[in-house]
Amino acid sequence: MTLSARPDPGRGATTWRDEVPPVARPRGLRTWLRVLRRGGGAVLVLLLGVLLILPLRGIERLFHGRRRPWTGPHVQMVCRLTLACMGIRWRRLGKPISGPGAVVANHSSWLDILVLNAAMPVFFVSKAEVATWPGIGILTRVTDTHFVVRDPRLARAQAEAFAARVRAGHRLLFFPEGTSTDGRRLLPFKPTLFQGFLDPALPEGLAIQPVSAAYHAPAGADPRFYGWWGDMDLGPHLLAVLAVRRQGRITVVLHDPIRVAGQTRKTLSAAAEDAVRRGLAF
Repeated sequence: MTLSARPDPGRGATTWRDEVPPVARPRGLRTWLRVLRRGGGAVLVLLLGVLLILPLRGIERLFHGRRRPWTGPHVQMVCRLTLACMGIRWRRLGKPISGPGAVVANHSSWLDILVLNAAMPVFFVSKAEVATWPGIGILTRVTDTHFVVRDPRLARAQAEAFAARVRAGHRLLFFPEGTSTDGRRLLPFKPTLFQGFLDPALPEGLAIQPVSAAYHAPAGADPRFYGWWGDMDLGPHLLAVLAVRRQGRITVVLHDPIRVAGQTRKTLSAAAEDAVRRGLAF
């Protein structure tokens, strides 16, 4: 399926950001039963996962402090079960980083939260506003999302908080593109984000692991089927994913870590972007 570009008198020719494919609504009893079966199973798994992580984290804190040797794998298993309930097939290539480090990945969909957590235990980095979103805000807090505020006055404090979490063994995951795409392209990485990896307060031997999440649409569907970007509404897109008769597949490629020592923010950004771009061919 292809969409023709519609000129915008105020902005000139449209770009991929404006070419949003139509989202098919579930039709027929059989399709709605499929939505209920997949969606109900996914919600049940997520609900049980949230209820179990609270006491688990309390016990974990007594023995391990800020480290997350139990609840990280717990979230990973919950995400894997959620994807299974939704009927989405995925595979992982490569091994998770060992030692102190962070993760950077491409950003294509709300599914990234489930897919990347299923591939390896990570903690997402998000703008502070997300913490106030109904429902999602609760989930991000329960899973210990790292919130940042775009305020230069808080840069030093936020760098110290980032360093503390890395020292605690947390794998913080960043999206250097700064926004999601249609899953068919990779936007240039923002070098300014990588400045935080050069902070002297971070542990020696720090490395960054690039990760590529390549989405393959169901047979006969628009190649951008799983992409969620621009002004697309979450509800209709979620229903479309749950309603499709046979799901596509997702490949997550864990690339070799890039050592931070001796790098600059620009060389780190370029190396990570190159690795992620190569991985999208899988």
